[in-house]
Amino acid sequence: MTDQGYWLTNVRLETGYRYEGGTVAGTETDIFHIQIRDGFISAIVPADTPLETHLPEREAHQYLLLPAFRDMHIHLDKTYYGGPWKAPMIPAKGILTRLEEEQELLPRLLPVTEERAGKLLDLLLQAGTTHIRSHCNVDPVIGLKNLEAMLRVAEAYKDKASIEFVAFPQHGLLRSGSVPLVREALRNGASFVGGVDPATLDKNIEKSLQAVIELAVEADADIDLHLHDPGHLGIFTYKRLAALTEEAGWQGRVTISHALALAHISNGEAAEVAELLAHQGISITSSVPLGRTIPIPLLHEKGVNVSLGDDSITDHWSPFGKGDVLEKAGILAERFNLSDEQSLGQTLKFVTGGITPLNETGQQVWPQVGDAANLVLVDASCSAEAVARRARRVAVIHQGNPVTGSI
Repeated sequence: MTDQGYWLTNVRLETGYRYEGGTVAGTETDIFHIQIRDGFISAIVPADTPLETHLPEREAHQYLLLPAFRDMHIHLDKTYYGGPWKAPMIPAKGILTRLEEEQELLPRLLPVTEERAGKLLDLLLQAGTTHIRSHCNVDPVIGLKNLEAMLRVAEAYKDKASIEFVAFPQHGLLRSGSVPLVREALRNGASFVGGVDPATLDKNIEKSLQAVIELAVEADADIDLHLHDPGHLGIFTYKRLAALTEEAGWQGRVTISHALALAHISNGEAAEVAELLAHQGISITSSVPLGRTIPIPLLHEKGVNVSLGDDSITDHWSPFGKGDVLEKAGILAERFNLSDEQSLGQTLKFVTGGITPLNETGQQVWPQVGDAANLVLVDASCSAEAVARRARRVAVIHQGNPVTGSI
C-alpha cells in the first residue's frame, strides 16, 4: 500500500450529460486533482485549486479516469497463453471430448501453470482489470495442485490485483466423485463452490444441485455454476437452483455463469425467468458469445446483476480471447445496438461491478471521497468513447498502487 499518499493531478472526470432537445447529446467533463492515501480516495479538488502539499504529485495529463475493471469469469489455471502457440485439437465431440483431453493435459501443464497464470494476469492488468474471479479445476486428475499453484500466484500479485477462486469440478461434481475434493478446496483457499451442467454431466439435476448447496452452506461459501445446457432443460435447472437458493437462505450468494439457455427461449419467457432470478438475488456472468448471446439488457432491466468475463484465453477449449473485458463491453454494446451516448456509457457497469461515473440520469456518482483507489486512466473523452473505441489503457492503479503504465 502507498501509505504516504500522493496526488493524482489533472485527471479528467465526467460531471454530467449535455442535452439537446431533451436528449443526451454528449458527456460533460472537467479536470480535477485526486488525493490517494492508504488505498482510498481521500480528496477531490478542481484542478484550478492550488495544491499546497508535501505529498508527491503524479501527472495524469488530462486522461479520463474510470473505475478499474473486473473479469468475473476466467480460467487462470489452464491456458496456453505465455507458451508456444497451439490451437485446440479437432474434432471435438462436445464437452466430453475436452474432458478426456484434460486427463493427459492438466498434469502436463502443471510445471508451467504458475508462469502462464502470471503472464495472463499481466495481460489482464494491462487491460485495466484488477479484480478477477478464476475458476480453478478441482478433480481427481489434478486434485488440489492447480488451486495450490493459483494461490501462490495470487500471493505474488496481491499488491496488483484481488483474485478470488472457484473450486471448479470441471469433470462433473458427482460424475467425477469430487465432493470431498471441493470440500477440501473450500478449506484451503477457494471461496466459491463451482459446478457444471448437473443434467448433462451429473445426470441428476436435483442431487447435483443439492450437493452444491450443501457444500456452500457447510463452508459458508458463495456459489458460481457453469450452466450451458440449452433450452428448457437449462431453464428447469435455473428454476430448481432458485428454489434451493430460497430454501437455504442463500439469496445474493449465487451466480450462474453462461446461462446459455436464456438465448434459446422467447423474450417473454426470458423475462419471467429473469424476474425469478432477480427475486432470489441470483447473478449472471456472461462472456458475450457471438453465437448464443443471452438477453443481457433485458436481464439488467429486470434487476438481475449481470457481469462479464473472458472465460477461456487461448487454451484447449478455444484459441481466442484478448483478456480485455472492455472489449467484451464493446461487443455487448454492438450486439444490442447500445450506440447512443447514454447507453454506451452505462454499458461500463457490466465490467466495473456496477459502477459508472454518471448514473442513468446524468448525476455524477463516482468517484467519491472514501472510494477504493482501484482506477484506470484511459485515452478517451468519456465512458461512451472508451466503450465504443476500446480506448487505450494508459495506467492502472490497484488499492492506490500504480501497477501498469507511467504516472
